[in-house]
Amino acid sequence: MSSDLVSVIMPVYNADAWLQRAIDSVLAQRHAHLELIAVDDGSSDRSPYMLDTYAAADARVHVLRQPSNGGVAAARNAGIAAARGDYVSFLDADDWWHPAKLERQLASMRKSGALISYASYWRVAEDSRVLNQVTPPPQVNWQDMLASNFIGNLTGMYARRLGDVPFQRIGHEDYVFWLEQVRRAGQAMRVESPEPLAWYLVRERSLSANKLRAASWQWEIYRSVAKLGMMQSAFCMARYVQHAVIKRRNVRI
Repeated sequence: MSSDLVSVIMPVYNADAWLQRAIDSVLAQRHAHLELIAVDDGSSDRSPYMLDTYAAADARVHVLRQPSNGGVAAARNAGIAAARGDYVSFLDADDWWHPAKLERQLASMRKSGALISYASYWRVAEDSRVLNQVTPPPQVNWQDMLASNFIGNLTGMYARRLGDVPFQRIGHEDYVFWLEQVRRAGQAMRVESPEPLAWYLVRERSLSANKLRAASWQWEIYRSVAKLGMMQSAFCMARYVQHAVIKRRNVRI
């Protein structure tokens, strides 16, 4: 078994309806050498109590508390700053993992030498219906990432030797983070697995469910973050829309 320590960063805000499932899926990983850094972002429900209960029962669980609700980017950055692992991965409090996720991911990264890896995942409705399977390309580079965020944040993991970058407080903060990490690494690789390794809960009332707002965020990323010209931004935007449709309807993107 690999001795690599994996730091799992989990921002938590009023997530008591889903938190147990998410944490249990981390603690049940076959690769047990991990630390779960749960960052409570000013929750007013039972989440703080639940986190304290897990921390008292399992020494791998560490709870950080933000002084106020600062948003998911700030919570993840606090988790990264506290992380001690050789690898860093992320899981939101309403999503969950396959028990073999970290084990297969680490094996795949050692075999390929990749500094960043990601995996296929299921999209699941709030009533537990499986909507579809998302299977990203076997490998992606920065140019590929301009077309779509092929790295589902709940599956992404990077080797710490690549270096940390902060999450920005911006729409599509996951995408901006992985876009920069892939630029620095050169490429990222999909985990070798016969099945998807995570479940993503689709919450229709979430910010990202607003398609027009999401599109405006994407345009701003092309222009202000990636520094693309108008014509290249328009070309990438067309590809982004195409991949967004595919991601919600088909198996492969």
